[in-house]
Amino acid sequence: MTGPTRRTLVTNLLCLGALAWLYGGDLVDALRIRSAEASSFASPPSAVRAGVVLGLAGVGLAVFGVGLLRKQPEGFKGYRLLPILLVGALFVDLVLAEGRAPLDASEMAAVALRHFQEGAQKLATPEAVPSEARVLQPLVDTLGAAPYQVHGVPVGGYALQVRTGCEGPALDTSGTRPGTLLYCAARDGRQAWVTLVGLPAEVRLGAPAVFSLRGEPRIAVIRPRVPEEDGVAPDSEATSISP
Repeated sequence: MTGPTRRTLVTNLLCLGALAWLYGGDLVDALRIRSAEASSFASPPSAVRAGVVLGLAGVGLAVFGVGLLRKQPEGFKGYRLLPILLVGALFVDLVLAEGRAPLDASEMAAVALRHFQEGAQKLATPEAVPSEARVLQPLVDTLGAAPYQVHGVPVGGYALQVRTGCEGPALDTSGTRPGTLLYCAARDGRQAWVTLVGLPAEVRLGAPAVFSLRGEPRIAVIRPRVPEEDGVAPDSEATSISP
């Protein structure tokens, strides 16, 4: 008995490394999500699935080790367990991915903010912007689920807070859950600013903060409708400004 070939040995080591990197990372993220004040995942990793894959990887490694110590020949089936496990796990992930959102959490948040802005802009009149929660809430109800979790529990749909008499956008998120749209209407009713409570686009775990990109808060601006542009939403893109 001569043991496995160098190619088989390297293949198993690479498969073991890939399994540890992919599913070990998922397990760590899943555990960190449970303790995080806020997290931003469109599809949070499953601790159970990652744990099962890593457990099977441990079995495969043990069988491989026994075969190696006993110098089992190249045809020993235990040398195939880790490659088979990696291929099988990736196939299951591919199947499950078909039902997941094609966008990541930050992209989903940006799209939701944009859609809310466009809807609110259509509700504006030439004299004023909308400033009542009962008028704006139907727009929020169409946004679906927010891509945020609190201690591992999804927050569900987006929420809305309407504030009036504002002089600028709300950047303080104290006491507000992730997934909340902060709608601030100016005192004269001629402008409103919308921010989203979540996490910065570059952050996956942390304390709730205003959704931002590269350190700049994403702020959607609503203005009175221009009469000659009836039906057109001016300034349709959310802007980024420094606090």
